[in-house]
Amino acid sequence: MTDFPFKAVGFDLDGTLLDTHRDLGEAVNHALTLGGFDTVAVNSSKDLIGGGAKLMLARAVELQGDLPEDEFRVLYKKMLAYYSEHNAVHSHPYPHARDVIAELKERGVRVAVVTNKFEEFARSILTQLDFIEPFEAIIGGNTMGKGPDGQFLAKPHPEPLFEARERCGGGAFAFVGDSTYDVKAAKAARMPVVGAAYGYCDRPPHELGADAVIDSLDQLIQALETL
Repeated sequence: MTDFPFKAVGFDLDGTLLDTHRDLGEAVNHALTLGGFDTVAVNSSKDLIGGGAKLMLARAVELQGDLPEDEFRVLYKKMLAYYSEHNAVHSHPYPHARDVIAELKERGVRVAVVTNKFEEFARSILTQLDFIEPFEAIIGGNTMGKGPDGQFLAKPHPEPLFEARERCGGGAFAFVGDSTYDVKAAKAARMPVVGAAYGYCDRPPHELGADAVIDSLDQLIQALETL
């Protein structure tokens, strides 16, 4: 079909295409145990996923006190090492994820992933789930390198979305995500954004500021057509 309003669509990964909270939560708890901290409820990881694994662990540590920066870095590296080996044990695509990606591809729409998860982890999980082939680009939290402040150029910075659009050949580009990080990145990039109310929303879905909100991925095509 030629009348679809977007040439490409970008997707957040955690809480948008994939339900990953259990594997992430267990990685956090593995690190907490190694650090002598109490574990946290795995479901509590949902509220922090959008900010990336480092923020998830930092918040969990802060709830129980604190750690010197050098000790935290050691714990964070241990968490990443564990997650690299256990990142697709429980993770799985949300209902309709494969179908909606296939339909977009059939319409000639290019698709990309833009996540704050490290690119190597995103690629590993999508490969293990046999879900990497449709995507023209996988932009991770470390893909764009670091800015002048020494921090990775990740969402809510717009640069990862610009990169995804370029790798998809340019043109009209929309984004789909479940967190304020996603919406802020899209707004900064001046791209339309659809909020995924079924995801790990760090605010009530209709308060994220998205241009449209969906309760399930089977509503995405129609939502994009109305933007």
